[in-house]
Amino acid sequence: MFMGTYTHAMDEKGRLIIPARIREELGEGFILTKNLDHCLGIYPAEGWKKFVEAVGTLPKISSEAARRLRRFYFGNSLTCEVDKQGRILIPGPLREFAGLSRDITMVGVDDHVEIWDTAVWNKYNAELDVDDLMDELGALNL
Repeated sequence: MFMGTYTHAMDEKGRLIIPARIREELGEGFILTKNLDHCLGIYPAEGWKKFVEAVGTLPKISSEAARRLRRFYFGNSLTCEVDKQGRILIPGPLREFAGLSRDITMVGVDDHVEIWDTAVWNKYNAELDVDDLMDELGALNL
């Protein structure tokens, strides 16, 4: 399970250090993709396989929403490997989608890690309505 928040700087070439704790849990050959909320997602191979299987249950032809979802995720995904310095290269189109600048925040979110521009993450966090979260937790009987 991925938890915690980590901040790092991305260099001018788009390379980002992945913290050792996250690297250990990701294992070899993890997936980098666009994610909802205009951030990026990193999924370990096994977690990505489960996601692909779940998406595979959606109608392939009859549902326009399912086709858009497939294009969004699979058309914007790539397998990543960490270099000797513990970094990954985030391609330009993914950096642009997420509005990534130099300061990056990585957030553990259970089965994956999200990559946010730090300013965007801070704004998102500041605007988060805790009362709404309490309502959601109440609906889950937590």
